[in-house]
Amino acid sequence: MLMKKSSLVVCLSLAIAAGAAQAQNIAIVNGKPVPKARVDTLITQVHKRAEAQGQQPPPNLEQLARDKVVLDEIFAQEAQKRGLAASAEYKQQMEMARQALLIQALFVDEQKKNPVTAAEVTAEYDKLKTANSGTEYRARHILVEKEDEAKAAITQIKGGAKFEDVAKKVSKDPGSAANGGDLEWAAAGSYVPEFSQAMAKLKKGEMTEAPVKSQFGYHVIKLDDTREAQFPPLDQVKPQIEQRLSQMREVKFRDDLRAKAKTDYKFSQ
Repeated sequence: MLMKKSSLVVCLSLAIAAGAAQAQNIAIVNGKPVPKARVDTLITQVHKRAEAQGQQPPPNLEQLARDKVVLDEIFAQEAQKRGLAASAEYKQQMEMARQALLIQALFVDEQKKNPVTAAEVTAEYDKLKTANSGTEYRARHILVEKEDEAKAAITQIKGGAKFEDVAKKVSKDPGSAANGGDLEWAAAGSYVPEFSQAMAKLKKGEMTEAPVKSQFGYHVIKLDDTREAQFPPLDQVKPQIEQRLSQMREVKFRDDLRAKAKTDYKFSQ
């Protein structure tokens, strides 16, 4: 009776072990098991890629992943049979792939160990906000090639023509002519010096009395309005700031490793 019980326990243990092993594999290809972990890894990669591109993964992703993993195993076994794994080209590509995966893991590990903090994001936001403070201008302009053309436009406007209408007819600026010369809100530093200096001297509603020459031609400028620079709230730009700081940190990490490395190689930059 004792022997029978022991045999039953052994059979049950073997059955449980076999079931567990089968659960860890999705198929057997020519006697070789295909682990489920490969499917899980592939699904994770597809989800990350889809998220980065703002897309949704296919609804039958798991089945597609299973099919690919099993097919890959079939193809890989055939390549092994043909002795392709022993070729010099394959070994070189494998070494490069090994390095690429290891390097990727290095930067992921570095990011986890030195994440961008909330305090750093706030400090960077304050710095950007300060740099972008000041006055913004809502101006219009008419751009022409010759000074006489600019003077003629000024004469027309002083004679009662609307600035917007004249801009649509004669301005050579493809970005603003169709909108009546409207340049939308911008800081003075967004324009070439000659333009920004003339614009800053105008009062709301005023137009330049004489053409303003720049590298682009001759401008007639009208100032519609001014305001204090508008900067978006922190919550709105937080992801971009985090990404910017993360990229800056990665560049520094790369540069530090390069500086510490002992090599006789001379980099081009």
